[in-house]
Parts: sequence; structure tokens; C-alpha cells
Amino acid sequence: MAQALLCMSHSPLLDHADPPAEVKTVVDEAFARAREFVEAFDPDLVVNFGPDHFNGFFYDLMPPFCIGYRAHGTGDYDSFAGDLDVPEGIAADLAQFVLDHGSDVAISRQMEVDHGAVQPMEILHGGDAAARPVLPIFVNSIARPFVPMSRVRAFGQTVGEFFKATDKRVLFLGSGGLSHDPPVPQFATATAPQREFLTSGRHPSSEARAARQARTIEVARRFAAGDADIMDLNPEWDRAFLDVCRSGRVEDFDGYTADEMDAVAGHSSHEVRTWVAAYSALSACGDYDVTYEFYRPIKEYIAGFAVTTALQAG
Repeated sequence: MAQALLCMSHSPLLDHADPPAEVKTVVDEAFARAREFVEAFDPDLVVNFGPDHFNGFFYDLMPPFCIGYRAHGTGDYDSFAGDLDVPEGIAADLAQFVLDHGSDVAISRQMEVDHGAVQPMEILHGGDAAARPVLPIFVNSIARPFVPMSRVRAFGQTVGEFFKATDKRVLFLGSGGLSHDPPVPQFATATAPQREFLTSGRHPSSEARAARQARTIEVARRFAAGDADIMDLNPEWDRAFLDVCRSGRVEDFDGYTADEMDAVAGHSSHEVRTWVAAYSALSACGDYDVTYEFYRPIKEYIAGFAVTTALQAG
């Protein structure tokens, strides 16, 4: 089988929160299953659909999609801070194919990727996000305006069509979600200093980065204790989304709207756009079966936390 899929939640709080031992155990077991899946599939290339959290992409220029020809980790929350192993020729060919087939996409020759993209690679490869060749694809999942979900699906399917005839084993990786509402400023309600950060806040000082991260860690602590002014997790919404992933009817993703997602699943639930792109890419290669699914609402991580794997059917 030439294509497979792994989608998983991420959280910058994995090493900065203290969930009950039983929760940590089941999450570690899910990560172990993910590693076993990837090791058995042994991909030649990982196509990494990842979000960003105003570490690499800002409102000075915010594309809905961007393919990285080269990429470097930002190191936020002590995540991977080195160069990724990006096959530049394949990235360029993919970008041209996507543009030729109806989806507009930006390109970056010096993409910066944060924990949202590299954390799954670190989990899978003992902390080394550059252990395998990876093609990073940014999917805007945090900054309005958002493209309709139908365009995310179409973009993912076009990426899948590019890799459908490849002789390489390709793993489509989606990272983020599910329901969650961490303390990320919204431009419409942000203060003037916050708007300045959201527009051009790249490469902050170590002190500024530490202060930002400390605020998130403190909100997570209060949220787990039931004393934080952020939206609660929505396990019902999460499970309904996983049902669509499992069904193979990727066109059903089209019914998700940004306003409803904000209202019922939190402002960062848009990270599931990476999942939509990844599942749509796999679907373009043929029918698939979800082979593993883990889900748990985890307040300490401010996330409806899920891990899924899928292979082509037959």
C-alpha cells in the first residue's frame, strides 16, 4: 500500500501539565500505537498538514495554504528547533500540480513551523522531527478569514491525487484539535499590543516567549481546576467529527462552518482543517479503513485529544 494516514491532536502542555496518571498512561499508549503504525508502514515521505499558532505565520501575510520548500522549527515550548529534511524538488512539483489543478497555494523557501507541526514528528521519532523526509504544508487554522471547508477538502484531495501514482510510501499526517479554546487573542477583540503581535510578532525575545507560554500553562492549570474563562471541551462534537473521518465520506466535512465551530467547539477547533486535508488526501488515493482510534477529552491539555490511523482498503 503506497499511502497511509496518521492524524493526532497535539498540545504544547504535554510536558508542562500534570494530568492524572491514568490519563497520561492511555495517552502514552495511543502514542505507542501511532509509533508502531508508522514503523510498520515505514514511509519514504511524510506529508505534514500542520497549523501554526502565531509563531511562523502572522497577519502581515496569512495564506490559507502554504507548501514549504525548506522549513525550520521555531522551538516554541522547547519543541524541535532544527532544519527539517524537506525534499525541495518534490515540494516544487507538488506546488505546481496543485496550482494547475484548481487550488491556490503559497510557497515558502524558509518556512518556520512550530509545535503544531513538529510535535507529532517528535513523538514518532524520539524527539527528532528530522528523522524522515517531510513535506510541510501549512493549513491556516487560527486566523480569520477562513476558507470554506469544501476548499480545504478540495486542496487535500488535490495533494492526494499528486501522490496517488507515486512509487513512494507516503504518510499523510494531520495535527491538531479537536475541540479546544486556548487563550489565543482574536484580532477582532485584541488590544493594540496584541494586534501588533498577531501582525508581526515573529522571533520574540526569550523573555517574551517564556511569558506567553507561562500564561498558557497557567490557564491550563486553572481550566483543569474548573476556574478558567475559556470554552469547555465538547466531546459530542469531537465524536461526531471522528465519525465523519471514519465514514470515508469526506464531502461531509463541507457542512462545517467557521462560525458554528467557534460557537460550539472553540476558536482553535479549526485545527481539524489539517485532519480534513489529510483524510481528503488519503481518500483521493482510494477507499480507506480507519485502523485505530483513540479519543479522550483532557482538560489538562485543553483539548479533545484524539489519535487515528488509516490504511487504504483492500
